[in-house]
Amino acid sequence: MNCKYFGSCASCTLYDKNYDEQLNYKIQREKNRFSNLTTCDFDIIKSTPKNFRNRAEFRVWWEKDEQKNKDILTYAMNDFNKEILKIDSCEIVNEDIKNLMPKLLTELEKSMILSFRLFAIEFLVSSTSDILVTLIYHKKLEDEWINLAREIEQKLNIKIIGRSRKQKIVLSSDFINESLNINNQEFKFAYEENGFTQPNTSVNIKMIEWVLNNTKESKKDLCELYCGGGNFTIPLSKKFNKVLATEISKTSIKSALKNCELNNINKISFIRMSAEEFVQGLQEVRTFNRLKDVNLKDYNFDTIFMDPPRSGLDDTTRALAKDFEQIIYVSCNPETLHRDLKELTKTHEIVRFALFDQFAYTNHIESGVILKKIT
Repeated sequence: MNCKYFGSCASCTLYDKNYDEQLNYKIQREKNRFSNLTTCDFDIIKSTPKNFRNRAEFRVWWEKDEQKNKDILTYAMNDFNKEILKIDSCEIVNEDIKNLMPKLLTELEKSMILSFRLFAIEFLVSSTSDILVTLIYHKKLEDEWINLAREIEQKLNIKIIGRSRKQKIVLSSDFINESLNINNQEFKFAYEENGFTQPNTSVNIKMIEWVLNNTKESKKDLCELYCGGGNFTIPLSKKFNKVLATEISKTSIKSALKNCELNNINKISFIRMSAEEFVQGLQEVRTFNRLKDVNLKDYNFDTIFMDPPRSGLDDTTRALAKDFEQIIYVSCNPETLHRDLKELTKTHEIVRFALFDQFAYTNHIESGVILKKIT
């Protein structure tokens, strides 16, 4: 990749390889890892080689120019010795973020009120160039800051949030509007500033399409655990009669409900509870107030969709998954996926396996697995 910090900035750990080389390295590594569980061919979902991240966070390095009596701001990352590496560009971020980065610093440097004790900047952008910028400070933000930040917001046509200890100042809105073309159908999403979003939009679309293309339409119902803001839930709901989805994050549930409204979807019920709690409720081990308006006996599930955190599935959730005819498992950690599949393949057979290169030039790779019950 043509980046002057490649090999110095610790964000890209596979700096000694070009894009195809780093991808092939990860493919071979995962084929070796899962060779004792499946012989099926892997579907490979590639990323674009550069400008693929629609979400990015940078520290801000502050220096004083005594002669001009102004602050000099620089973006900063860690190098491989965990020392500060000052940067002025980043080749893996979306073009809109890349173009905004220098313009934003120029505006912030114009006033000590904006630049002093600025600690970090977070960017979130949609494929329609809706940009949200969060400025994080180690000081209290006053009215003067609000007025000056609002001027930048209007000048650069962005949305700005100011954060400090016990402060969150939203100047216009705290979300971006996203529109994804998935299998030639438009889906709308509102991504909140502190909510979870997939960092690589093009790979995210291909992940959803892979799941849809490998899931037959069913007259039965879908159970989803760890649904987030409905990224998979909403497109996948069109394949099923009804959907019951759970998520522990209050912010994500709020986003999911809003996203359903944006897409005129009314067949999904969202419950704010952990996967472990939901399993207990489904198996009638415990009663939960949050399930009082949901009659679990009304559902006739045949498929479970799971997109767990890096820790993977707990014992009770693995046991629950075995009761479903079809399991769709999207994983962000191959190690815990391998552990879980060792148990799930006792009752189910892996029929499709995909690798999603969300994080190019790093060791990280995401996976998708579809399993059918052994009859």
